[in-house]
Amino acid sequence: MRMPEPDRDVMAQRAAIIENLRAIAPNGVIAEDDEMRVYESDGLSAYRTLPMVVVLPETTAQVAAILKYCGEAGIKVVPRGAGTSLSGGALPLADGVLLGLGKFNRVLDIDYDNRTVTAQPGVTNLAITHAVQDQGFYYAPDPSSQIACSIGGNIAENSGGVHSLKYGLTTNNVLGIEFVTIDGEVIRIGGKHLDAEGYDLLGLLTGSEGLLGVITEVTVRILQKPSTARAVLVGFEKSEQAGTCVAAVIGAGIIPGGMEMMDNPAINAAEDFINCGYPRDAGALLIVELDGPQVEVDYLIERVREIAEANGATSLRVSQNEAERDAFWAGRKAAFPAVGRISPDYYCMDGTIPRAKLPEILSRMSEWSEEYGLKVANVFHAGDGNLHPLILYDANKPGELEKTEEFGSRILLACVELGGVLTGEHGVGVEKRDLMGAMFNEEDLNQQQRVKCAFDPDGLLNPGKVFPELHRCAELGRMHIHKGQMPFPDIPRF
Repeated sequence: MRMPEPDRDVMAQRAAIIENLRAIAPNGVIAEDDEMRVYESDGLSAYRTLPMVVVLPETTAQVAAILKYCGEAGIKVVPRGAGTSLSGGALPLADGVLLGLGKFNRVLDIDYDNRTVTAQPGVTNLAITHAVQDQGFYYAPDPSSQIACSIGGNIAENSGGVHSLKYGLTTNNVLGIEFVTIDGEVIRIGGKHLDAEGYDLLGLLTGSEGLLGVITEVTVRILQKPSTARAVLVGFEKSEQAGTCVAAVIGAGIIPGGMEMMDNPAINAAEDFINCGYPRDAGALLIVELDGPQVEVDYLIERVREIAEANGATSLRVSQNEAERDAFWAGRKAAFPAVGRISPDYYCMDGTIPRAKLPEILSRMSEWSEEYGLKVANVFHAGDGNLHPLILYDANKPGELEKTEEFGSRILLACVELGGVLTGEHGVGVEKRDLMGAMFNEEDLNQQQRVKCAFDPDGLLNPGKVFPELHRCAELGRMHIHKGQMPFPDIPRF
């Protein structure tokens, strides 16, 4: 069968775009299909699309020139960090430029007096801690992918991690950013000071998923390592008991440095992978880390022991040294790749519920697992109610991916029903885009889109993400004038 020939006009337009981008970033344009395949997906690997072209700038000036050119030419742009997004936030577009920030990989400034680090967006999360740990400091938000995920991507998704319960998400630890608008304007917000003047644009940009601008520099706060930190492994017969214990610990006024939960499939997968000393017979496992002065930590460990035993704990083990504490966490950090060894594919969900609802959501997921015939390994940021169910499936079996997605949607909708939200740290992207109506009504979504219109009136930055239906700015009752021209001249003024 003869394949249809590509449209000559489209090919000519693409060639012109490539030529113009090469004039801006001579050493950063990738245009061959085989070379672009590494960018065709992100961590949500069930979906793949080759971008029209990839450009890897090296300076803020190049980013500004690329965005200005694309803005004036009406070319879509998808910003990309390390590509570890688990909601499809960095999925490319066949008719868009993929703007990769991988070459922005330098730590620019370490200021111990102000307890800040300034870095380019391509620096990995863990690299920030590595840069300051010899002086007894660290960067608190620590996603499981921290060895690979970029700090710029963390800001785009407002990432969390196992220590976010006590020390906050990315939004609580970022002090300033430099970003570039679709007009090519370079804007700085915040800095080393604790509070920025005026509107909280820093809070607005954090978690904006690349829809408002492209981040080119980041300033984050660093913390001094606590004098004492010990982790407690608590085993339970059932996940529901562990969930009740989580609520009881927080209800007692104890805020652990980290509080994670794993069910039996996740426990055994991690133990096979890391050999970290987890109790294989436990139906669920809590990892509770207490940190601070030694006398406080010793007291809190005993309080957690009392609460755990009152909630049916079958085992309890306290780390005796730093190596053992690290081993306890190593299994949790490796849970995702560990589960990847026991299933051809898995679908990682991300939703958040009130802590007290943990037993109920666990019970529902167990029932749905039987209904769909799909196993689930559960890994939770239990302390803040952030769920990460891993639905195990085989993409090679016809219809199994679709069944998995339906199962996942039911979990997310249940999160909203129980008083939670669709995402805790992975973002909306394309995965949850069409579920946004369950959490927001039409006017809510329109108001959010008006914010996007203020930054990106032509809708060129990461289109197709977050909003189930992106309205043109004029349709939202706000006519934005861009460089003296209306973005949609076919629509009459009013």
